Amino acid sequence: MAEAMSTQDAAYATFLGFDFGEKKTGVAVGQRITGTARALETIRSHTPEVLWLGVGRLVDAWEPVAFVVGVPFPIIETTEKNPVIDLIKTFCRDLERRYQRPVHIMDEALSTRESQTLFYTQGHRKSVAFRDVKDEIAAQLILQTWLDHTAPRGSLDD
Repeated sequence: MAEAMSTQDAAYATFLGFDFGEKKTGVAVGQRITGTARALETIRSHTPEVLWLGVGRLVDAWEPVAFVVGVPFPIIETTEKNPVIDLIKTFCRDLERRYQRPVHIMDEALSTRESQTLFYTQGHRKSVAFRDVKDEIAAQLILQTWLDHTAPRGSLDD
């Protein structure tokens, strides 16, 4: 069983965020100490083996304490189920099982649209096309939103 993190360790915790897709998965990294997330890369994979090799490499490099995965909850209530949600649930279960770390989910309903806005406002190099980085920017937005909503709050008594 994992030991509880000390308050100091929690303050320095690192997380990996994912915008999962069947062929492309965007990945971002974020830290509690800065309260910020940044896009890392897009893992292009046509097989699960390639995906897990890429994820494993990033887990080894960043040593996250937990993962945050975007789920496209419907904006308008519908009886139709988005088929990608089952794939994302499987990815989350596999991520937790493989790396023995908690997996948190975050609504990603508008992350693609927001990532486009972020791409153009950040002034990316002209040689970088939005389609090549949209998934990793979406992962950044997913993780940043999660960090913003789960960050420990200070007290007026501090």
